[in-house]
Amino acid sequence: MTPLVGFLTAALLLATPLAGAALTLTDLTGRTVTLPAMPQRIISLVPGATEILFAIGAQDRLVGVTDFCDYPPEARRKPSVGGMLAPSLETMVALRPDLVVATPSGNREETVAQLERLRIPVYLVNPASVADVLRMMEGLGAVTGRRETARQTAQGLRLRIKAVAERVAARPRPRVLYVLWPDPLIVPARGAVVTELIALAGGESVTAGAGEGYPRYSLEAAVAQAPEVILLARHSVAVGPVSLEKWDRLTSLAAIRSGRLHAVDGDLFHRQGARIAEALEALARLIHPGAFPRAATR
Repeated sequence: MTPLVGFLTAALLLATPLAGAALTLTDLTGRTVTLPAMPQRIISLVPGATEILFAIGAQDRLVGVTDFCDYPPEARRKPSVGGMLAPSLETMVALRPDLVVATPSGNREETVAQLERLRIPVYLVNPASVADVLRMMEGLGAVTGRRETARQTAQGLRLRIKAVAERVAARPRPRVLYVLWPDPLIVPARGAVVTELIALAGGESVTAGAGEGYPRYSLEAAVAQAPEVILLARHSVAVGPVSLEKWDRLTSLAAIRSGRLHAVDGDLFHRQGARIAEALEALARLIHPGAFPRAATR
């Protein structure tokens, strides 16, 4: 045990003991998590999980979040433990959590191992589909004692998702290019939640067969796919605005000629959380504006 870990372990042992009945859960990766009681002090290292904890009314349990947990706006008022890749272990221990929510796809394995060495339970989430997001919501409901609220909220999202799918089901499926990152070009492929959202929204992702997850892609290959709709993900203010100029010059593309090049809120589509139905509805409005006449188009 390193001096730092030894110090942090001692600090943790001085924390207020938990009360109540023991709780054994299976997290979203299949791990068994045993807690001495229902957690009252939770740190979320996952922006999507943070959004869900707010959505199900468990935000009072949140004692720490990451710098990226900025939705809903109230999340920004929670103490930050730093970024997702390198959160401050000292800050986390000082917040005396009885549970940390983390993800193997966004947090480092080392962070999880350090927390477990400190005997801080870790509940892992790793949504790889829309259904997984809803299961994550119900799982976090069970963790926080908000099971029924989570169930009802998830059911509401299922109904909204079903309504969108039914609304666009009989329409032609435009060829959609979604650009997660412009340079190098990164796109959603097989197994990406964005690819699934495009399909549910009545489109056909032209990069669905480009590999697994979110691979790099070439501009030439994108042009060759002749997309009819192009969606450019807009990221945080720090990254700057989306540049449409390069794409606007590709006038050989049907998407450009018909004015179907759009900048979209990347956080909405990439965070698998409580806004998953909102993301789908936004996509469907862009892909099938005729089905949603009040939709903004750019």
